[in-house]
Amino acid sequence: MWRLGFFFHEMAFGLLSVFLPLYIVTVGGSLIDVGIMTATALFLVIPASFFWGYVCDKTKRYKRYILLSFFTTAVILYLFTFTTSVSLLIILYALMSILHVAHEAPKNVLIAELYSHSEWEKAFAFYEGFTEIGWLFGLLLGFAASTYNLNSGTMLLLCSGLNLTALLISIFLITDPAMIFERRLVSIEKTIDFTYKGVILASKIMDGLKINGKLRRENIDAFCASLILFSLATSILFTPLPIFFSKILVLPTSIIFAIYALNSIGGVAGYFMASNNSEQWTERMHICKIVLARSVLTILLIPVLYLPTGNIVLATMILTLMSFAYAVFLVRTLSLSMELIPAGKAGLFNVLTGVGSACGSFIGPYMAQTLGFAYVFMMASVLFLLSYIAFEIFT
Repeated sequence: MWRLGFFFHEMAFGLLSVFLPLYIVTVGGSLIDVGIMTATALFLVIPASFFWGYVCDKTKRYKRYILLSFFTTAVILYLFTFTTSVSLLIILYALMSILHVAHEAPKNVLIAELYSHSEWEKAFAFYEGFTEIGWLFGLLLGFAASTYNLNSGTMLLLCSGLNLTALLISIFLITDPAMIFERRLVSIEKTIDFTYKGVILASKIMDGLKINGKLRRENIDAFCASLILFSLATSILFTPLPIFFSKILVLPTSIIFAIYALNSIGGVAGYFMASNNSEQWTERMHICKIVLARSVLTILLIPVLYLPTGNIVLATMILTLMSFAYAVFLVRTLSLSMELIPAGKAGLFNVLTGVGSACGSFIGPYMAQTLGFAYVFMMASVLFLLSYIAFEIFT
């Protein structure tokens, strides 16, 4: 039940994800303004993620930072309704992002500490699937609001109210873990397992036996590089995408929300598939193949620019499959990050993804405005391919 507050929080950001880029353009901004706003916010989020991850582990208090995130987000979204200045909106969005990320590391730690290591992937999958439903409801709310032509101020008030609801629910449902030890136990287990394998191999060598395997630690640098490249490609692709649907395919706002809702349904399916059968999905459908699939699907978006008919259907199908693939990738990497990242550095996962997202959120809109969306799709596809190579090295 403690996840219920996050459901309403994600509902607000599902609505905001499509509405805000369109709103910036509506009040006189450009694609580059959207890129500057998103990139500025995400670059500021990088040190903020380090800070919130460190301070929550240092104090062993997690609930307070989740409440802080929800409260400040609700307040700043309310302040959005008092201005249409693009510069001021960028400043407010950057401030909101710094405070918004305060809930990310505590949320990851709560899952890691409330469940045993063997249940981590299933727990992360269930959390992400549950909150993705909230994101979907936010998109459907945006679809309904745009259908009934609600004004921008009302849309922003809806987002603010949903975060306020998340705050009130979380006050009563979230409690800090009584004991913090699961991540340390996993670290000890991994060290002992590596030592044991080393002793077995050494014994075989001394006895003159044939060696069929080799002693190998995970390549942490490759894991970090894969995360950065994956988030960079995702941000390059998705940051300007609402404008692609609005200006290139000339779709009304309600249809754009509907497309994103179908995309979100693909994510929900991916999360719950991983939740119900976590081990099979991480072994049988190897995570590297998931990343490679994102690369292929991205390049398939290029024909959408040139097809006379059916381009909307094709784009929707591709995005839905990409969302499914993203869900499986996120569940696996979140679980791995809790194994690899030591206590006190819980914000590192968000930092790594934030570095890629920050760069991509400016590069994507800039490329779209100066070179065109075909170059955006090609660049994102190449970066997904590089992420696939890095993850192959890690595994």
